[in-house]
Amino acid sequence: MSLKLKEMSKEELWHLFPIILKEHNPDYKNWYEEEKKKLISMIGKDKIQRINHIGSTSVHGLIAKPTIDILIEVENEQVIHDIKEILNSDEYICLEQKDVYKNPAIFCMKGYSENGFAEKVYHIHIKIINNHKELYFRDYLQSHPEVANKYGDLKIQLLKKYKHHRDNYTDNKTEFVQYYTSIARSIYPNRYKPKK
Repeated sequence: MSLKLKEMSKEELWHLFPIILKEHNPDYKNWYEEEKKKLISMIGKDKIQRINHIGSTSVHGLIAKPTIDILIEVENEQVIHDIKEILNSDEYICLEQKDVYKNPAIFCMKGYSENGFAEKVYHIHIKIINNHKELYFRDYLQSHPEVANKYGDLKIQLLKKYKHHRDNYTDNKTEFVQYYTSIARSIYPNRYKPKK
């Protein structure tokens, strides 16, 4: 991350990087595959337990921020720290965070510059294996287009209010996401059975 971006307030960053929604782009799948290969090459296949394309760009036909979200599940906290050291560079901006269960996690961004978004933008979520609620939500939307359409409508409404307030935009989707994730877990109880 450039020094200029590091010195900007959250509000200034939200104005430089507003919420943008676009119709589904069939190239999203290819963008994911390209970045997946690069990440595996950089991190090492042996450190990755599972890697998946998540988020709205992984759901055909769904309006989305043109950002490819990638979930990488790893064995333990040490691997999370190793990956942060590998990825934290001018190309990726990596931040330590906790997941909803207070487990360590890392969030890395790619495609942010002083001039705004690059053509391809990525969010890489690195978590300990079996912390994968995003996979259930993705799968439910992929198999229930009517719910995906409702989610798209919600995002359009939130964009009108929170184009320059990313936290509020995200927070106001939480109830919808949690509700359908819960339904998906009951429908697909063993789809992502925890690894031992």
